[in-house]
Amino acid sequence: MKRIAKFEKVSLKQFVADWEDTFSDGRGEEVYNSIKLPVRATVGSAGYDFFAPIDITLKPGETVKIPTGIRCYIEPEWVLKIYPRSGLGFKFRLQMNNTVGIIDSDYYYSSNEGHIMAKITNDSNEDKTVSIKSGDGFCQGIFVEYGITFDDDVSAKRDGGFGSTSK
Repeated sequence: MKRIAKFEKVSLKQFVADWEDTFSDGRGEEVYNSIKLPVRATVGSAGYDFFAPIDITLKPGETVKIPTGIRCYIEPEWVLKIYPRSGLGFKFRLQMNNTVGIIDSDYYYSSNEGHIMAKITNDSNEDKTVSIKSGDGFCQGIFVEYGITFDDDVSAKRDGGFGSTSK
């Protein structure tokens, strides 16, 4: 296996700012101290599980943006794709709001420290409420190598996420 990435926590300052932007509950520092880095569950797992920083309950149709507290250094020519955990998607239709989160290698250097956010929705059409306990895996990241076209000559640099490369 190629070793091409390293998960880290964002700084406390960055996490608290992003946490307060979403939850405004003054618990950012407390939550930060309990963040676990993503890990694979088994030697055959492709995905690195991201863990819920707090208890999350979503009724059908409800959405939440979760500051994970995680950033990831990724070697060039690789990307991290974020998906819901398979069981949550199958049982509850838990969805990533952007279908698949794409974390490019240069996102790490953004002014927000490359803080990975996960916006999820309970898309249940069976009236099922999903409950995720703090510390439980709720989404997974998979590293994928990619290529570019022969005539690609892009030189632009990123600063941000969520549509920053099209500005």
